[in-house]
Amino acid sequence: MRYIRYVFLAVLAAILVCVALANRAIVSLQLLPPDVAELLGVQYGIELPLFLVVFIGIVAGLLIGFVWEWLREYKHRAQAARKDAEARRLERELKRTRAERDKGKDEVLALLDQPR
Repeated sequence: MRYIRYVFLAVLAAILVCVALANRAIVSLQLLPPDVAELLGVQYGIELPLFLVVFIGIVAGLLIGFVWEWLREYKHRAQAARKDAEARRLERELKRTRAERDKGKDEVLALLDQPR
């Protein structure tokens, strides 16, 4: 299975290199449309190779998706934490109840009564 992963990563790297070599042309990215930029007095722009624009877009999309999913799953993580705390509380209560029950018993009999 490890070799399949390495082969997949090598093929993916080769594809990304081919895409980068095929899209080396420089493109100009502007922060705002020309009319709005002129109105606000902000003329921010940058020139990058096209493959960088594509790769940065992919990475930004992945990061936004991961953060969105993490925020969406918050209620499930919170519920799991509550159930975990309740289970620990019930285990402590069970130990205390067993200790009270086995208070007057012989130690050997108390050990035999405990579940396995």
